[in-house]
Amino acid sequence: EVQLVESGGGLVQPGGSLRLSCAASGFTFFTFDDYSIAWFRQAPGKEREGLSCVSPRDGRTLYADSVKGRFTISSDKAENTVYLQMNGLAPEDTAIYTCAAEYGSTCLWRYLDYYAMNDWGKGTLVTVAS
Repeated sequence: EVQLVESGGGLVQPGGSLRLSCAASGFTFFTFDDYSIAWFRQAPGKEREGLSCVSPRDGRTLYADSVKGRFTISSDKAENTVYLQMNGLAPEDTAIYTCAAEYGSTCLWRYLDYYAMNDWGKGTLVTVAS
């Protein structure tokens, strides 16, 4: 129902920072504010991991313990875009990062489970290496 396009991935040195963007479009009966949007990542051989969720309508944010204090999620209603600011990156953060949307105007912890999300972007690759 909603299309998501990620950008901002690339190669970064350990200890560096990146900001990922997730641009949403294609709304029909609903709007950006009617959804919660979450970031996930998946490294080769590992399960998809939920990182953070933001609900633009009420501004609620949720973070997995693994990224709390290092990553910050935010939303820009004027641009229908969600951002993920990633600081203090380490090689173990290397993965394909994907955003996903679920109809629901406030973030819930279950939105960090990939099977709860309905609409997905294609992902952007983040590589942390010297």
